[in-house]
Amino acid sequence: MNPVLNRCPVCQSELIITRLNCPTCDTSIEGRFTGGHFAHLSVEHLDFIETFVRCEGKLTRMEDELGLSYPTIRNRLHEVIRAMGYEPGKDEPEELDDERRRSLLDALDAGEISADEALKALRGEN
Repeated sequence: MNPVLNRCPVCQSELIITRLNCPTCDTSIEGRFTGGHFAHLSVEHLDFIETFVRCEGKLTRMEDELGLSYPTIRNRLHEVIRAMGYEPGKDEPEELDDERRRSLLDALDAGEISADEALKALRGEN
């Protein structure tokens, strides 16, 4: 079997799936179907994901397998994440700058906030 094409070989527009077929009973279903997030990925992105899974998501193992630096592998991972329609790091809490961290620790030291409140703020939970 050949891999599914996701771009028109003539004009490079996105292709849609319009027919599904069961090879066992020859049932066919027609309509407009999506291939999901992975259908939009290039062969290179899919190869990267396969390596990522084989290496159990450990970028340091991917360094050895691919012979690439950690920053290069991380950049490629971010490319795949963007190609899937997400923004890397979007759901991570915002890092505190040194000034905000210092003011929280000073407030804790002065007894203005509790240790629990300081910890939550340092974790970005406030």
